[in-house]
Amino acid sequence: QRGKRMNRQTGLNRWVAIMLCGAALALGGCGPSPDGGEKPAAGPGEKPLVIGVSLLNLSSEFIVMLNQSMEAKAKELGVKLIVNDAQRNADKQVQQIENFIAQQVDAIILNPCEVEASSPAVDKALAAGIPIVNVNSETRSAPTAFIGSRDEESARLAMGYLAERRQGRGQVLMMQGFMGQAAQLKRDQGAREVLAKHPELKLLAVQTAEWDRAKAMSLMENWIQSYGNKIQAVFAQNDEMGMGAVIALEQAKLKDKVIVASVDAIADALQAVKAGRLDATVFQDARGQGGQAVETAVKLARQQPHEKQKFIPFQLVTKDNVGEFLKE
Repeated sequence: QRGKRMNRQTGLNRWVAIMLCGAALALGGCGPSPDGGEKPAAGPGEKPLVIGVSLLNLSSEFIVMLNQSMEAKAKELGVKLIVNDAQRNADKQVQQIENFIAQQVDAIILNPCEVEASSPAVDKALAAGIPIVNVNSETRSAPTAFIGSRDEESARLAMGYLAERRQGRGQVLMMQGFMGQAAQLKRDQGAREVLAKHPELKLLAVQTAEWDRAKAMSLMENWIQSYGNKIQAVFAQNDEMGMGAVIALEQAKLKDKVIVASVDAIADALQAVKAGRLDATVFQDARGQGGQAVETAVKLARQQPHEKQKFIPFQLVTKDNVGEFLKE
């Protein structure tokens, strides 16, 4: 009788274990992930990981897209994000990282304001033993991991497009982003590499509009007054500025004579390319960058294998292929 009771109990235990594992699998918390590691989501009763996020500027559409992709991935993985807006202020960004350290977050994601001035944020996180992932933009200090794209590549694509359309000659203006940020520095570098290969494509003027549409409109209006019909092409280092340039050129009835290319492939820019208002943009994968930044931060917090650097390629978008990106 005792043996029968033990067999029945053993069978019951196995049945309970199977049912529990089945429920956990349905929730994504039992068994290995497709890459062979454990699922990073918190298990039943387990405290979720907390990741502090400091973003460059949430008034930028691209940064909003980046944030949305991080929030979606965090929800999928069962982790908590604490998101701060640095409002383009590197000092504020350093303070935000100090606050995350005081809160003892499990990992930090940094979208740097500047290469130099945001570096202390990285230094402080590493000194506190908290892994830090830079996303989309770089700092002089090396973080634990970097997820983004090679910004010089985006400028080569955009300026290369202008050079091809202008058959290697003409007068071009360049709108710079926020001075001292990695994207501004590297997009300037990439653009000048293309110009060096086309000596008859002259840089008429270069000035910052700080990634801002309204400032870009004002700058373009000033350039129109200064250079008028000499303007043949404009490279704006992001779409917000590109759209500002397009609007100013349209108001001056000069857009038909001027080719404009910019970077990021935000929704407005894609619609403008489709409508023939903006000539080209360069797709930067906000969804891929944001999602992979969260995945990497989770792996670091759990001391799992991770990529030290992940670069996601840019893609040129014109009227010929814009439909592929409008489906994204």
